[in-house]
Amino acid sequence: MKIADIETIHLRIPFSAGGKSDDAVWGKRGLQTADSLIVKVTTDNGLVGWGETFGFMAVPPAKAVIDTVLKPEFVGRDATQIEKLMLDMQKKFHVFGRSGAYLHSLSAIDIALWDIAGQSAGMPVYQLLGGSDASSLRAYASLSRYSDPDLVSENVKRAVADGFRNLKLHEITVDAVRAAREAAGDDVEITLDVNCPWSVREALDMAEKLRPFNLRWLEEPVWPPENYAGLAQVRREGGIPVAAGENASTLMDFQHLLEAGAVDFVQPSPAKMGGVTELKKVFALANAHNVTVMVHTFYDGPGLLASVHTSAALGGSNALVEWRYFDLEAQVYGDAVLPKQGAIVVPQGSGLGLEPNHHVLRDYRVA
Repeated sequence: MKIADIETIHLRIPFSAGGKSDDAVWGKRGLQTADSLIVKVTTDNGLVGWGETFGFMAVPPAKAVIDTVLKPEFVGRDATQIEKLMLDMQKKFHVFGRSGAYLHSLSAIDIALWDIAGQSAGMPVYQLLGGSDASSLRAYASLSRYSDPDLVSENVKRAVADGFRNLKLHEITVDAVRAAREAAGDDVEITLDVNCPWSVREALDMAEKLRPFNLRWLEEPVWPPENYAGLAQVRREGGIPVAAGENASTLMDFQHLLEAGAVDFVQPSPAKMGGVTELKKVFALANAHNVTVMVHTFYDGPGLLASVHTSAALGGSNALVEWRYFDLEAQVYGDAVLPKQGAIVVPQGSGLGLEPNHHVLRDYRVA
């Protein structure tokens, strides 16, 4: 079974996120659209697999890499040799960087090839990874950053009313976190992703102020994100469990992160760090270090499904799926994966189990 074609589909879907997002969060002032890159891989026997890269402003470089560099390398190769293909491509193109556009692009193709592998075998991806009894997984609502405590309170209440008992904030002020805890009450689990803003000293000072709010974890508190020794210090001295890993790229990055004792929760991002092939290795590595995997999934397409399947098979009863709590004008899978009462259904069809809605691909495609 040979790879016959690879097509990239740049989507731009408007969203509201329950109010005006902070200008500084996603890399673009006043952002009110979610850009994503969906990748369609077709084989010579007609099977079609779907993948996804990390989105927003990272889409154009990844699209260029796939269209001009990777597609000619993949077409004609054996679609069943996923591990070999990924290793070959990582070695061939490592001189262009071991993170960013090249690895994002390989991640999307890898996810699509696992989709094809499941279809070829007639089973869901989670069964290829060892199987699972889980028919659904708990999800947490991952909110935008509002900075305005009133907007934080309003959207926390909205998420709780939608059935979520686990929330993620992206706030960086004590007042905003306090507003969230007061709105959610004591029984709702809150995590806080601050996106690498502080020095180690600043992170420790903030952790002291944040401790009263009973956070499940403090995510990426230290700049730069690869300061694993600094993260480890915050973990030891801050009094709040630490999570990180969405900006780690290779298996070696995760090995260094875990060897440093830097995290209580490790967060590989399948659309960034190598797809299902590398994600399953991080689960094994984390298990050897007694660290819990909480997959980073700030996207809505095949990357989300890759997270669901892998977490169902390898994550155990503690698995949580990140749900980007945006009010999108359209969903890539329609209503099929929308959380209900804070849980996402594990697709039971072969491969990833769902195909993107072709009307959405047509109507929201960037020319």
